[in-house]
Amino acid sequence: MHECRHTFKAMGSPCQLHLFHPDLSLLERAIDVATAEVKRLEEKYSRFLNDSVLTQINQQSGIAATVVDAETAGLLNYAQNCFDLSEGLFDITSGVFRQVWDFNSNALPTEKQLTDVLPFVGFEKLNWDGEQLFLPKGMQIDFGGIVKEYAADCAREHLIRLGLQHGLVDLGGDMALLGSKPNNAPWLIGIRNPHDPEQAIATISLSHGAIATSGYYERFMMVNGKRYCHIINPKTGWPVHYVASVSVAANSCLVSGSLSSIAMLKQQTAVAWLNEQQTNFYLHTHQGEDFGTLGP
Repeated sequence: MHECRHTFKAMGSPCQLHLFHPDLSLLERAIDVATAEVKRLEEKYSRFLNDSVLTQINQQSGIAATVVDAETAGLLNYAQNCFDLSEGLFDITSGVFRQVWDFNSNALPTEKQLTDVLPFVGFEKLNWDGEQLFLPKGMQIDFGGIVKEYAADCAREHLIRLGLQHGLVDLGGDMALLGSKPNNAPWLIGIRNPHDPEQAIATISLSHGAIATSGYYERFMMVNGKRYCHIINPKTGWPVHYVASVSVAANSCLVSGSLSSIAMLKQQTAVAWLNEQQTNFYLHTHQGEDFGTLGP
């Protein structure tokens, strides 16, 4: 049995494929196929590329409806389901808050700046009929909270089709498992300590499915001793603060990622909400409390 670790960068994150197979040439092909799939999705949905599908949709804001392909329609439908499930907290239109939140500035936006942006946030304001999407003038969408996890799932599916049964796709900490290690041992996945991200606060044992983690340590700034992170409540325009880190295990990385993101946004009601979803999770609050069925 050959073992291969391939590291690369995609979607602004360090990524890794950890794969096993008796055929070394098949492993090499698997790496090419999986990385090509991640690159395809990055190029298709990047907000930084002028020719991406996402940019083309946003450029039609206030001008005309865009007919989208089946894959994009699936992501939009999923985003709408998350918006409904979260009671409006998971919202792919909230990327416009980047116009007023600069986490490199160590300066807070004014209330007027936030008030000026809020009218351009709200999935319910979009005109989406399952085939065509019209964005009101000034509104944008951003699949940043979806596409990396979706890419992990897609890469895993390509690897399974090639015949791999043991491996792990890790896209910036969002992980999709092909199965256990070859000796049937589970994967041991370390969860970053939100107060000391170079250290692990918990180790989670998994043999199948997927796991994704959201935390307030990923991108933030400190102002007058208070932490302001990049995860913003779309209803208020202000960052969340109660949940320091939350990891969710599910069958797909897409579901794991969206549930962990929603939990961050739910703040004090996150634990009760995750329990209602009957999911396996590990949640660490900013006060150092631990909850859930995973972790310590």
